[in-house]
Formats: sequence, C-alpha cells, structure tokens
Amino acid sequence: MIWPALALVLVFEGLMPFVAPGAWRRVFAEMLRLRDGQIRFFGLICIVSGIALWSWVA
Repeated sequence: MIWPALALVLVFEGLMPFVAPGAWRRVFAEMLRLRDGQIRFFGLICIVSGIALWSWVA
C-alpha cells in the first residue's frame, strides 16, 4: 500500500517543475527566505493534513 502512495507523491512533486520550471524556481527562492520556524510550521501542517486525509480515506 505504501508504494502506490509514494509513486503518487513523486508524480505530484514532478508536476510543477515539469509544467512551470520558472515558477518552481521562484517558489524555491521564496522558501529559502523563510525562517526555520516558518518551515517547521508548514511541515507540521502538511503532516497533520496528511494524517487527517489518510484517516478519512482509509
């Protein structure tokens, strides 16, 4: 069950650089300006959202 999920993550991660590489580069440049706390908060939101979605669909 984990391999299809990992494959889907890779597909979604590859969409932005493939479709709009300039925008993807600008997003990364903006991310480099964030403080560690802001990046950790974003990571926490992603983790909580992923767990909530997982429990909803599984």
